[in-house]
Amino acid sequence: MKKILIISDCTIGNHFIERTIGAYSSDNIYYVIQTKATEFKNANPSRYKFFEFDPTSYYKLANVLKMDFFQIFVVMSNYDDVQNTVSNIRQLKQQVRIVVLDRWGLKHDDPGLLLLNINEQMSSRLIDYLPNVPTIAQNVGLGEGEIMEVLVPFGSSFVYRHVEVIEQNSWRIVGLYRDGRLVMPTPHTMIHPNDLLLLIGEPHVLRSVYRAIKRELGQFPAPFGKNLYLIIDMDLDKPKKITKLLRNTFAIHKYFKNRLIIKVLNPGSLDLLKTLKSIKNSNIDVDINYHDDDREKIIYKDLKQYDVGLVIVSRLLFARQQMREILFEGSVPVFKLAERSLSKIKETVAVVSDTDDLEKIATTIFDIS
Repeated sequence: MKKILIISDCTIGNHFIERTIGAYSSDNIYYVIQTKATEFKNANPSRYKFFEFDPTSYYKLANVLKMDFFQIFVVMSNYDDVQNTVSNIRQLKQQVRIVVLDRWGLKHDDPGLLLLNINEQMSSRLIDYLPNVPTIAQNVGLGEGEIMEVLVPFGSSFVYRHVEVIEQNSWRIVGLYRDGRLVMPTPHTMIHPNDLLLLIGEPHVLRSVYRAIKRELGQFPAPFGKNLYLIIDMDLDKPKKITKLLRNTFAIHKYFKNRLIIKVLNPGSLDLLKTLKSIKNSNIDVDINYHDDDREKIIYKDLKQYDVGLVIVSRLLFARQQMREILFEGSVPVFKLAERSLSKIKETVAVVSDTDDLEKIATTIFDIS
């Protein structure tokens, strides 16, 4: 049994003593020194010994410190009383660990003295209640952000997904709180809005996971990439078709508000090239390939270089098997524009191979529709 000494003269100290009474451990014996005795009804007499005297008195404190204590807590409201009490303890016990509630920003060079700054502790707790700020465990583990709680918002991309389909590299969902109770997740557990997820992992990874959970619908083309990429092949599409293709692409670009890269293959029409160059601005790039290079290598390079999240192609270009194979290997969503104008679309239909695929791309489907 470890002997713990608590020296208290304030309300916070009384609350601390009450918390120890309700704590799980029965392996500690508590000795409590108070300047004015307070009755604690639920204190077990076999585990709690109470004294009433001024702890700044060296001789009175010395009588109690004849015993060996594992740890001493000093929770007092007066600056001078704290300084004198700690000084007395150190004269009597050089090695014992002392934990002090610090209201004043105390300084020390004692390796066995731990100062708990009350302003830091309270501000830390208040931050836990701020929206869009991760709650990081500070009193368990390393306290470096490897344990985190995240509240799942209604529009999160994690909502209505099973734990098993969420890629968890260097982090794990180890628990969740729902409707005031703890749920131990299985691979088949589905995440609901307002679930409080308990995460464990590398701190830098968890920060990214936090942003992903808090990211609501409307983020497409993320996470596939950031920008839009239109491929124009002047050998396939006639100038009139290309003009219509550009009009529909600009409509998409206006909606997503991402950077648009127009890739021109096999340039031919001088008038059309002049028009394309004239629309180039800070948010639209025109990249003309004048060389007969390997089309596959060109597109793969562009997908990475431009951080492409959506590829836009014409119906004729998509009909080419080679192009479909290139786009498939690129692992980026493809928008094939049809003959009809986008403004005439009233409903959307998603066709997927099975429910697992649907769950993985559900947020993308919602964004597009």
